[in-house]
Amino acid sequence: MVGVDGSPESQVALRWAATEAQTSGRPVTLINVVTPIAISWPTIMLQEQISAYEKQNAEEVLGHARQTLLDGLGPGPQPAVHSEVLMAGIVEALVEASKDAHMVVVGARGRGAVRRVLLGSVSAGLIHHAHCPVAVIHSRDGRLPTADAPVVVGIDGSPASEAATALAFDEASRRGAELVAVHVWSDMAPIPGAATDRHQCEQRAEETLAERLAGWQERYPDVRTRRVVESDRPARWLVEHSADAQLVVLGSHGRGGFAGMLLGSVSAAVAQSVDVPVIVVRQQ
Repeated sequence: MVGVDGSPESQVALRWAATEAQTSGRPVTLINVVTPIAISWPTIMLQEQISAYEKQNAEEVLGHARQTLLDGLGPGPQPAVHSEVLMAGIVEALVEASKDAHMVVVGARGRGAVRRVLLGSVSAGLIHHAHCPVAVIHSRDGRLPTADAPVVVGIDGSPASEAATALAFDEASRRGAELVAVHVWSDMAPIPGAATDRHQCEQRAEETLAERLAGWQERYPDVRTRRVVESDRPARWLVEHSADAQLVVLGSHGRGGFAGMLLGSVSAAVAQSVDVPVIVVRQQ
């Protein structure tokens, strides 16, 4: 499912979604959301139906989106493409629609986002509340990373991280890409004067990472995997390793999250800071 609004970021998201749909063999649903006009107090909806103008505008946006998606397809079988106009709050509508989706794809910023803001309100809302993995498509001045770049996955042993690992191996396999598995054994920077056996911690971390990956490497023998162990501040290292990546895959919250926490600080920071596509996966 791709949320489209006609913005440049939306166009980039469509190009990314075209490759994703074609390599996975999944159909695509393009959704444009028309938000009802309301006044703040008392809250009164001034529209109950989509006006003829809004309907025409939504259909034009979807028509252009469909063409952009089709233009982004390579040779081979083409996915089925459907389109839909919804009338509701944008985040509310896309979250509800995500119940029936394999993945939701959106641009990092939409039509109403301030240019300096790296993550728009719609993409931020989706990675907090969607019912399926959310792909937030960042780009570098409208350019997506090269297809030979690696896929990066953050691994910390949490259930959400395990779900992210499964998706990352699948993505790397379909893309013919190297998988860079990043495990950071401490969430915090070292405390001056604290006694830490760094070598022992790193050795345990390397063993843990190898154990976490062993089953997946057997399942995906075609995926060349590079293991990376770092010592502190996971978000910093994941952002750093994303510089040469085509995709970053993360769990929605990790070992430091609690049960009611919808998005962890690491995944939120990475989704905000990278300039490549990122997929946030919630434990199902």
